[in-house]
Amino acid sequence: MRAVHEKTGKVLAEELEVERSFLGRTAGLMFRRRLDPGHGMWINPCNGIHMMFMNFAIDAVFLDRKERVKKVYRKLPAWWGVVWIEWGAHSVLELPAGSTAALGLQPGDEISIVS
Repeated sequence: MRAVHEKTGKVLAEELEVERSFLGRTAGLMFRRRLDPGHGMWINPCNGIHMMFMNFAIDAVFLDRKERVKKVYRKLPAWWGVVWIEWGAHSVLELPAGSTAALGLQPGDEISIVS
C-alpha cells in the first residue's frame, strides 16, 4: 500500500504498513529502531496516539473517514509526544519526521491510500 497527496500527486509513503487489528494498532511503531524514508504506517481506526516506547520522532497525519486531512502533527517527539484525541479523525498516517514539511498539507486535502 502507499499514500499519495491528491492535490500534488506527491507520495507520502511508498511502502505503507496497514494496522487494523487491536494488537497491531496498539503496538504501532513502538520498540522499532527507525522508520525509513518512504515508509509509513496507517492505523485504522485511530483518533489519538502516544509516543511511549518510541525511539524516534514522527509526523502524524490524522484523516477523516474519507481520507481527508484533519490535522498534521510534525515531529512528534519520541517518548513524550501525545495526541489525546483528534475530533473527527478516523485514522492516522505515521510517517518519518519531516516528511510532510514540503507538501504543505492542509485540512481537507485528500490522501489516496492505494495498493
